[in-house]
Amino acid sequence: MSDIAKKWYVVRSAGGKEKKAKEYIEKEIDALGLSDYVSQVLIPTEKYFQVKNGKRVSAERIFYPGYILIEANLTGEIQHIIRNLPYVSGFLTEGKDKVPVAIRMSEVNRIMGRVDEIIDKDEETIIPFVVGEAVKIVDGPFNGFDGTIDEILEDKRKLKVMVKIFGRKTQLELNFVQVTKE
Repeated sequence: MSDIAKKWYVVRSAGGKEKKAKEYIEKEIDALGLSDYVSQVLIPTEKYFQVKNGKRVSAERIFYPGYILIEANLTGEIQHIIRNLPYVSGFLTEGKDKVPVAIRMSEVNRIMGRVDEIIDKDEETIIPFVVGEAVKIVDGPFNGFDGTIDEILEDKRKLKVMVKIFGRKTQLELNFVQVTKE
């Protein structure tokens, strides 16, 4: 019975509750023995690094907040069961009939490919700074000084910061971890 034709659908969920909605969907499908009709529930995410409190921290971000992908055959009560779960607000639909629209396989492959690309490549680092932003130096010989970001050197993970030392503006080259936002 596992050769039932399935298509990919988009399920809308409460913002920030995608993982909880996914858990509820998976538990309900298992409890009712409907795993032949619903094969995958996916939240496309990516890992990235950011600097927090002077430390490099790994974090995860969702590509499409508020949306979950589900591979299913929406026959019978399955659509109704999924719609009535906590944190699920329904399917992405079209027209007055509110019929769930299957997304094209090319879209699914693009999304899955995007997920796979991120796993293959080195995780990107989000630059938490902007040119012209006020920062405070928290490490090194100029600890305690305030300045403004003049330039961001992403490849070196450094900043050029303008600091007033003895009444003169001086440009310093500092690592991301040596400064914090004011």
